[in-house]
Amino acid sequence: MVWLQIGGWIGSGLVVLSLTQARVLRFRWLNLTGSVIATAYNAILGIWPFVAMNGAICLINIYWLVRLNRERHSAAAYEVLEVSPNDPYLDHLLAQNATDMAASTPGFTPDEVDSGCCAFLVVRGSETVGMVVVRPRQGTEADVVLDWVSTRFRDFTPGEFVYGHSGIFAQHGLTRLRVVSPPEREHGYLTRMGFHAEEDGWVREIAG
Repeated sequence: MVWLQIGGWIGSGLVVLSLTQARVLRFRWLNLTGSVIATAYNAILGIWPFVAMNGAICLINIYWLVRLNRERHSAAAYEVLEVSPNDPYLDHLLAQNATDMAASTPGFTPDEVDSGCCAFLVVRGSETVGMVVVRPRQGTEADVVLDWVSTRFRDFTPGEFVYGHSGIFAQHGLTRLRVVSPPEREHGYLTRMGFHAEEDGWVREIAG
């Protein structure tokens, strides 16, 4: 019975912990794990109303995990919108998320997004889940000023919808993107987005 009680406490703890998570995918996995343990715990004790409740929660979590993972690379679920660097909504996003953006892109400040930049928002329904801002420089090259994902979708890679549509950059006459000195933790992400390391930073060629 001691181990049974320990299992019950672990299940309850995971459910409570899941409610503290801002990341939607992490919340679902923790909540599912806690609900599975709680379902088994209550089944052993024969508390059937709680078995039914936790079993239903398990099914709901499984549904959303399947859906979220199926849609994570779906262009039908995410859309890329180009906005003016002076757009009031863009200014609002930059101001509201300045601290988070600086944490993910060391040294970044909203003032870096000026009239010479090109800004792209990644939206899922009515929610903005990511943003990519580039600044064209000499020739047909541009530096990536910001590649940001909202906390809720930090376990996903919405930036792929920007980089995956080279026509967006080609419309601005760009053929090469560069990230000057990204944190080491971002190297794997950049590789998945088609960047590769060179002497002057991480670069990605843009097809015409």
